Amino acid sequence: MNIQARIEAFFTLGDKYLNTNNPSFSSAKKEANVQNSWFLPEFIDQSTKQIVEQFLQRQDLNNWVNFYPNISTAPTNVKVGIVMAGNIPMVGFHDLLSVLIAGHIAVIKLSSKDKVLMQYVIDSLIEINPILKERIIIQEQLKNCDAYIATGSNSAGEYFEQYFGKYPHIIRKNKTSIAILDGSETIDELNLLADDMMLYFGMGCRNVTQVWVPSGYDFLPLVTALKKYDYLIDQHKYKHNYDYQLALLMMNRQYYMDAGGILLSENPSPFAALSQIHYQFYENNKLPEINPINVQCIVGKTGLPFGSLQKPSISQYADGVDTLEFLSTLL
Repeated sequence: MNIQARIEAFFTLGDKYLNTNNPSFSSAKKEANVQNSWFLPEFIDQSTKQIVEQFLQRQDLNNWVNFYPNISTAPTNVKVGIVMAGNIPMVGFHDLLSVLIAGHIAVIKLSSKDKVLMQYVIDSLIEINPILKERIIIQEQLKNCDAYIATGSNSAGEYFEQYFGKYPHIIRKNKTSIAILDGSETIDELNLLADDMMLYFGMGCRNVTQVWVPSGYDFLPLVTALKKYDYLIDQHKYKHNYDYQLALLMMNRQYYMDAGGILLSENPSPFAALSQIHYQFYENNKLPEINPINVQCIVGKTGLPFGSLQKPSISQYADGVDTLEFLSTLL
């Protein structure tokens, strides 16, 4: 498989196999929801749309690859282990795409939370080009790889560093995203911010979990915008988290606002529990210090556009680490 054959395989995947009219994909999506109730049908469709539109267009794939002259045009024997996360549907797809586009062999540990959809992707790629059966290996425990890409919690990251640290690696730990508001945001912008916050139940590293607002900020428009996601409270697991967090706030006599199942409370931490959004005040345009170790994205008038966080382009890499550049050096 030369590089153009690899690009064509992924274009075909998006064009035919990740298509809402494909009955096999429809079955896979239903099964994924049964296996993991966090994967709501609309969230699976949102993730699929993002992957197809941003990652799998032929011209975008060609433009992306052209930025990396060191990519091998012929397939290599380099084995790259991928530990996939499962917090949002097909979140590990970009790593799989990058490894195979680079010409390497992908050795994958699937997340137990996202086996159905990723298995469908892998089976589809092999059906498109049977040669890929030799280039994609699924293992329960990764071993005998030349390099590793691993995504997980901070505690998992420590484990990854212990076991993979002596090999070339990319290890990703906990990160989250914040929004900086100045009070001039329109209703449309706040509605888009609500998407940045609550798509995928707010479980992604690109989801906003803290907002910085000027002193005297009127929260009512933001609370109103968040009510578009009040249906999440109907999900049993989410409701359990909401009830628990609400009880903690009440027991601690802490002031909070409730946007119909989404709790807003003042807290300096950018990390918020499921069903919560933290906020922090600033004065005279003097913003709190940003810790880049914790923050994946910043959205706002001086940051990324509202509503863009769950729509990264093919070259917007997690943690700002250029995955394809890393892979192109493994020759």
